[in-house]
Amino acid sequence: MTQTTKDKQKLVARIRRIRGQVEAIERSLTAEDDCADVLMLLANVRGGVNSLMGEVLEDHIRHHMTGAEKSTVPMTELAEDLVDLVRAYLK
Repeated sequence: MTQTTKDKQKLVARIRRIRGQVEAIERSLTAEDDCADVLMLLANVRGGVNSLMGEVLEDHIRHHMTGAEKSTVPMTELAEDLVDLVRAYLK
């Protein structure tokens, strides 16, 4: 990760929010809350994880995959790496 300290703190705060949301799901399931409420909590967690993953993926692309003309790694290999990342992200 090439994030600044401030950016890292924001990412850590985001993952802590996600942890809190997951704990809310556990509490909701234990309390046998309504399925619609549990589904909403699950959607919130999925949105948080997707957003976090998007930021980390963007950071990776911007800082590790740009400037390919200076790289010793062939452009086709960088393109394949990017395709693999996006495929994994979209699963």
